[in-house]
Amino acid sequence: MESVETLFKQAVEEIERMLSTKTVVGEPLVIGDNTIIPLVSVGFGFGAGGGTGKEPTKGEGSGGGTGGGGGVKPVAVLIINKDGVRVEPIKSGTASVLEKVAETVAKTASQKTKQED
Repeated sequence: MESVETLFKQAVEEIERMLSTKTVVGEPLVIGDNTIIPLVSVGFGFGAGGGTGKEPTKGEGSGGGTGGGGGVKPVAVLIINKDGVRVEPIKSGTASVLEKVAETVAKTASQKTKQED
């Protein structure tokens, strides 16, 4: 059986692997003249424990384990276009992200139409 220390080290290494720049700053999405970059909040929690014991009639025993969990929450989108750069906070979840993207694309399309007239 693996020691609690080994299990704990493996859990930390996996969390380090998962926490990259691309986890917090998503892949850029280009829509028309806009580049949209999602920004997220990432949270992780984990624990580890172990112990040994001796029972007079059953002998010795030991046990250990680790566990953890995590979550990702969208917090804002970075919108880059010819007018500049702006950060649009996200109120609640995916629907709000899609609304921000749709607003930006519609605004850009409207500006292009005005320029063509």
